[in-house]
Amino acid sequence: MARTYIGAVTGASRWQVNQFSAQHGLGDLVARRPGPCPMAVPVQGTLDGKPWRAAMDFYEVPELMRHLGTAAAIVCLYLTGMRPQEVLNLRSGCCPDLEPAADGIPGRHLIRSRHFKNVTDLDGHHLSAGEVRAVPWVAITPVVQAIRVLEKMVPEGELLFSSGQRSGVLKSGGLNIRITDFVSWLNREAATHNLVGQLVPDDPHGPLQVSRFRRTLAWHIARRPGGLVALAIQYGHMRTVLDARTSSRYGARGRGRGGIHTVLDVETALAAADTAARLRDRLAVGERLSGPAARRALTAAAQAPRFEGSIVPRTFVHKARAYLARDGIVLYDNHEALLICAFKHDVAMCEPAPGTTAPRQYDCRPGCANAVRTDGHALLLRERAAELDQLADRLPPPLARRLRTNAARLRATAGTHDSTAQSAEALR
Repeated sequence: MARTYIGAVTGASRWQVNQFSAQHGLGDLVARRPGPCPMAVPVQGTLDGKPWRAAMDFYEVPELMRHLGTAAAIVCLYLTGMRPQEVLNLRSGCCPDLEPAADGIPGRHLIRSRHFKNVTDLDGHHLSAGEVRAVPWVAITPVVQAIRVLEKMVPEGELLFSSGQRSGVLKSGGLNIRITDFVSWLNREAATHNLVGQLVPDDPHGPLQVSRFRRTLAWHIARRPGGLVALAIQYGHMRTVLDARTSSRYGARGRGRGGIHTVLDVETALAAADTAARLRDRLAVGERLSGPAARRALTAAAQAPRFEGSIVPRTFVHKARAYLARDGIVLYDNHEALLICAFKHDVAMCEPAPGTTAPRQYDCRPGCANAVRTDGHALLLRERAAELDQLADRLPPPLARRLRTNAARLRATAGTHDSTAQSAEALR
């Protein structure tokens, strides 16, 4: 007998519902003819263009709220790169609304909260309560929306992910259980609505766990222009990355190289292998190469393995470092300079630090002996030159002259490529 629900619908007290039920034998009737408890709440969500519920049931709301919180946690874990403990300690108000931009350029939502790894006091003792992170996390729109949903479910200033008790944050183990339950519920819903393509398949590597999201996101960030630096900033290791290329130590405790360096080395190696594979594909369809390092790039493209979405095990770290250590035949695609760097340390004009296995891509200089260009790069050079000319038409004369000078330089570089480029067969 849904006494709470009946009382809410009729306005009767719980005592009145009990009395009426006893007088009319409603308990036996409920056992013979059970029914739903639909709430007077409009159903706005859709699945495949159709409402996902005819009505929300009063007694399924706690379960749905639990799954909604789990879904929000997955979004935060997957799209910020935060550690599980950092996500689980988020509080209401951690991501303020954006203030109107004075210059008309929209800002970015920032998450201000606590972090815990390597947080120590002046005596070097670990602070279990953590501290507010000096550099906030950048939040994209889906993360902001997830936080706003959670903020509607908890009091102001409270933890967004509660264990359901008066005190204590939800632990990683508890969230792992919730994720497993969420996947099971999601698959039941997909089967009910005949959405076979939305089923979450069983993972051969075991259940989905909170520790797996951070590593997966790194793959996507690292492959954007300047992605390794962006990865270090978002993951809170900017200082470590700056030290990493002149030191083999991680953090202040003298531990062996690991943490973000492991991520960076693996992602750098995979990105370099992708660059070599793409170059191999371009050469196969007839594109030509130019530049001092064209022959080295051809060798690198022929020798590089291809990685296509495979799981990266821990043992791959050593292979990644060995791959990057092949001085002179590791390829780095520089989207800003519109070239490929066949990085050879001794001739690099970007002045890399001793022991470095990657170029300073933000300091790429014309005339470097590591530069390689393809016909595709020449096309992009001309497109960028055209964009600069269009922009120059709308700017004051001093700035316009500078842009047109840059545009002419880009066209000259493309022309040099056209006059010196050779096919793969000619370079062999």
